[in-house]
Amino acid sequence: MLTDPATDAAEVFEAHRPLLHGVAYRMLGRVADAEDVVQDAWLRWSDADRTAVREPRAYLVRITTRLAIDRLRQVRSRRESYVGPWLPEPLATDVLVPGGTAPDTAERAVFAESVTFAVLVVMESLSPLERAVFVLREAFGYPYAEIATVLERSEAAVRQLAGRARRHVADGTPRFEVDPDRQRELTERFLAAATGDDLAGLLGLLAADARLVGDSGGKAKAPLRIIESADKVARFLLGVAGGLPPAPGLAFRELNGGLALLIHYGGRVDTVLQLGVQDGRIQTIYLIRNPDKLASLTP
Repeated sequence: MLTDPATDAAEVFEAHRPLLHGVAYRMLGRVADAEDVVQDAWLRWSDADRTAVREPRAYLVRITTRLAIDRLRQVRSRRESYVGPWLPEPLATDVLVPGGTAPDTAERAVFAESVTFAVLVVMESLSPLERAVFVLREAFGYPYAEIATVLERSEAAVRQLAGRARRHVADGTPRFEVDPDRQRELTERFLAAATGDDLAGLLGLLAADARLVGDSGGKAKAPLRIIESADKVARFLLGVAGGLPPAPGLAFRELNGGLALLIHYGGRVDTVLQLGVQDGRIQTIYLIRNPDKLASLTP
């Protein structure tokens, strides 16, 4: 029985969609932008002469990476005019490996680590080509020769880009503890201290040089600058907590490779809170309140 070429094209593409979305999200840091890139890749794939494509996976990754580089260059101006600190759009990582499953393996740990807020923030300062090389090499383990083909660069040039990107990310990324039980315990104690007007309790949880990074995009209440030092962070949090509406909905979920607290009001996610923990103390508080970045988390 003859098969429908269009159906075959769709089946092949859908089999690779998690991988393509993973590449695009790491390149762009926004779910909506990643989905747009994947949709553009589908249009290219559906119009291509697929009889000449020996390896669909390589072909699709090449298309997606190049489209993501183009999109990244376009959104750079948007990022430069962003109101306040920029954080990536939260991504649910309960299920997050190239094939769409989530075994508890070292592979998954490496894969999830490449989407942490800390890593993606540092990656913002990479050039589009450096970012593409870093994503393909570090997150997906592509050989240098294959990356060279994707980017139409020499293998030597790709190795140089990879070395620069790796050093930059390693130097700029803090190493946070990832034990979810410990993270949940600290988050609950942190929330109780903040809402209980307990300054001493908060200071006992925060590292001396703690930082609070709030992302609102100018569309919700959040600090427009990074707040630094335990005392300033604690006093800001107590001031904010006093004005919160009563009885929010609270839920824990794994976002970007770490446990995060989702705060709900009126049936939608209002705030995402994630703590970066080092040596048992809260080092960094990520607070995302931009409603555009939280829409995908609301059922």
